[in-house]
Amino acid sequence: MATFYKKTDNESGNESDDAVEADRQDEILHAKNNIRHSGGYDGTPHEDYDLIIIGAGPSGLFCAINSIQKDIIQKGRKILVIEKKDAPGHKLLISGSGRCNITHDGDIQAFLDHFGDHGRFLRPALLGFTNHNLVTYFREKGLAMIREKGGKIFPETLQARDVLNILLEECMDKEVSIDCGQEVRSIAKTENGFRVTCVGRDYHSRLLVIATGGCSYPGTGSTGDGYRFARDLGHSIVEIGPALTPLIIKDYPFSELAGISFSDMGISRHRQGKIGKMHGDILFTHQGLSGPAVLDLSRRIRPGDILKLSFVPLEERGALDEWLLGRARSNGALTLKTALAELPHSVPLPPRLIKRILEFSGIDADSTMAHLTREKRTQLTDNLTGLPLIVSELVGFNMAMVTRGGVDLLEVNPKTMESRRVSGLYLVGEVLDIDGDTGGYNLQAAFSTGMLAARSIKSRLG
Repeated sequence: MATFYKKTDNESGNESDDAVEADRQDEILHAKNNIRHSGGYDGTPHEDYDLIIIGAGPSGLFCAINSIQKDIIQKGRKILVIEKKDAPGHKLLISGSGRCNITHDGDIQAFLDHFGDHGRFLRPALLGFTNHNLVTYFREKGLAMIREKGGKIFPETLQARDVLNILLEECMDKEVSIDCGQEVRSIAKTENGFRVTCVGRDYHSRLLVIATGGCSYPGTGSTGDGYRFARDLGHSIVEIGPALTPLIIKDYPFSELAGISFSDMGISRHRQGKIGKMHGDILFTHQGLSGPAVLDLSRRIRPGDILKLSFVPLEERGALDEWLLGRARSNGALTLKTALAELPHSVPLPPRLIKRILEFSGIDADSTMAHLTREKRTQLTDNLTGLPLIVSELVGFNMAMVTRGGVDLLEVNPKTMESRRVSGLYLVGEVLDIDGDTGGYNLQAAFSTGMLAARSIKSRLG
């Protein structure tokens, strides 16, 4: 298989909201003749289109671009993208802290596992337009990609705006109109299509795509409008919530250790018994936990769940107990905090963390090995192999990278992205009940579902 990107050893940026990057939208050429603004456009109260797409994010723009060809343009087909913000692609511009982690390296089959139970639904979309297809698409438009450590793929320029500019240039080339500053108030099914109502203006279209995103980063325009539109058209909405977001811990014991991180730590999730475990990088914050492993796990976490952190792998519990006994016999005068700094099979334990773990275990930080009773040794071993922390809440949509929940997948055809309930209605991207791990998986799903819908739409517009 050909390699379409360059490799680099740089670590990728944290996929978190960076308000500074939002200002980059001003660098997009707002005056492009296919982008209109409601404040300065003297249009008629009613306009007819062959296709309307609500939402000018990656899934919506990519769907628009690929729904039409030059020969169809000559037939007079009209496509419109409606965007309620003042410019397209607000959320895309802050993705990957403005660097745009556009996809992930590897076999596309492996992508399915990163979407949990919903990977099966995405199979036709992801296999129909793969990560390698996406890299090739942008390379052929003049934007090469690079692979960073861990497999994340970024544009070579490390600028999200370069990805957006290509999408906007393609919209111009395909004569796709984009109306910005237009907030959709309602959608209704008509005898021969859909009526889309905005403030002071109505649109009508044969086909309609809802590509409004979820509720994460609401400042970018993702405020859950698509769920209301889909529900009004007869769809069921699976309960939504923030995902890929930090966790707030009840009675959190490590506030003063904020900023400490651990590589490849074990973490398990418990709700009436153990229901999942994983390894990954974890970060202590002022209120709880973050880091890639926690963000990925947050998609399945609910308030009240118990997380257990394994500083020492659980399978090493017996060896840990024997090691503590051996150290007590050989050097009883050694302080526990000194002994634990030499702990085998453990992630590195800073002195301040050792002190807090001892306190958490009911042991004085200045105790010696000789003072470690069997009861205290058992408590310490329990906490080193599975320190229990109760999740109070998930940090909300302002910091969540994606939204879990959305339009019920049973009501959408996975081979076309068309609604099973409403003919001519398509749903793509984050408005669906799909969410993936960090690392470019969610952006790939946006592009792939947009492309799959476009292929079906193209055949109907032809």
